[in-house]
Amino acid sequence: MRLLPIVLVIVGLLTILGKYAHAEVVGETSTEFKLLGANSKIVIEAFDDPMIPGVTCYVSYPTKGGIKGTLGLLEERSEASIACRQTGPITVPPGLKKGDDVFSISRSMLFKKLHVQRYIDHKRNVLVYLVYTDKLIDGSPKHNISSVPVMPWPSQR
Repeated sequence: MRLLPIVLVIVGLLTILGKYAHAEVVGETSTEFKLLGANSKIVIEAFDDPMIPGVTCYVSYPTKGGIKGTLGLLEERSEASIACRQTGPITVPPGLKKGDDVFSISRSMLFKKLHVQRYIDHKRNVLVYLVYTDKLIDGSPKHNISSVPVMPWPSQR
């Protein structure tokens, strides 16, 4: 009986995390040599929008190297860039909420996250993706956006 609460917590966490996209590393480049630990670098990750098939976003962000950076003990910088593209036919489901988080990763041991949110410009039939970092006390206004016009996808011949 003691396992039941633990199982319920795990199932709840998996349900919450299931709505977020999962990214894959596309590439990375070193920006600073570190004698001990990993080098500082810029990482590029790709993820498909989990609610809108046919949209892929590419996010790049810096990571700190050295021993503390390798162990995840440093707070990462707030800079990030995003580029989203149509990669297949797009179908926007009805009732999609504006400002939904579609991707999120931790940027420090405590309370700092990088988020990607999706907005819909119904008037222009465009999806807009916003990347930013937040922090419990001192958030950053640094951000970047990308837009994807919802266009017909050419059929295969």
